[in-house]
Amino acid sequence: MRIRITGAERMDKSMKLGVLTVPLQGMPAEEAFAYLHSLGVQAVELGTGGYTNDNHLKPSVYLADDGKIEEMKALLKKYDLEISALSCHGNPVHPNKETAAAYHQVYVDTCRLAEKLGVETVVTFSGCPGDSETSQRPNWVTCSWPPEYAETLDWQWNQVLIPYWKEAVKVAQSHGVKKIAFEMHPGFCVYNPATLLRIRAAVGDIIGANFDPSHLIWQGMDPVAALRELKGAVHHFHAKDTKVDPYNKAKNGVLDTGSYGDLLDRSWVFRTIGYGTDANLWKDMMSTLRMIGYEGAVSIEHEDGLMSVKQGLEKAVAFLKEVMITEQPAAMWWA
Repeated sequence: MRIRITGAERMDKSMKLGVLTVPLQGMPAEEAFAYLHSLGVQAVELGTGGYTNDNHLKPSVYLADDGKIEEMKALLKKYDLEISALSCHGNPVHPNKETAAAYHQVYVDTCRLAEKLGVETVVTFSGCPGDSETSQRPNWVTCSWPPEYAETLDWQWNQVLIPYWKEAVKVAQSHGVKKIAFEMHPGFCVYNPATLLRIRAAVGDIIGANFDPSHLIWQGMDPVAALRELKGAVHHFHAKDTKVDPYNKAKNGVLDTGSYGDLLDRSWVFRTIGYGTDANLWKDMMSTLRMIGYEGAVSIEHEDGLMSVKQGLEKAVAFLKEVMITEQPAAMWWA
């Protein structure tokens, strides 16, 4: 028997065009939502603090007043938007205890907000500890030799990172959060598929990826291969691009600690999608997302030093409308 899928069912199960609203922090929430609705955006990702601006959803305001929660729900309904995720990028395993506690509290408050708003996904970083109990600054290890680096990695993962997240997921689960999406980001312990799968195996399937190809491209990874490696473990998706400068990369490599503002001299810079890599890569990523069963939002994260926020967002929206697959496939009459 062949099951017929209705149009409504197709839309419910399709990937949705989304935007992380942080770049629109200068607008009130309603103005930002109205603008995004006018572009055809279907989902918003809202920042709740940490490294992420919380202008549109301050935990201190919304957790103190259920009326504000209802106002937010009404705004979303008015502009036909849903929340794809709440984002609280931070470092809750920071070696400075006060700093770590502050990031942890943002994470806890974000989980509480997710419950009140009916949101199942929280986006954050894995975090990065120091190299010992007495450290005050994070220490991101990028090689395994001399031996002290391997010893540091072992301590970071087994004494700090895994124990922290084993407890932290209980907070999420107690508030109905089903997915914790780690952005694989250099500078933190989880920065590629191997490290994401390691923490997922240790902590549980509630941990997955906030797949942002921009951070993988400059490390030399193929985002399509990375998506295939993470089948079943992609919880959310950021649409952001990276342009690798062939001259600067050739002379200095890709580990670039220069200012993001040094656009001409850096080995790589973040760009609006389509301005870093070509359309074929993005078409391949959208097709691969479909093949691995991803049905969440494709959330634009605008970080482009050469464009205004509106121009960057509008170009990204137009680009994604061309490459996203938004309906379920037809039956294969040719198979």
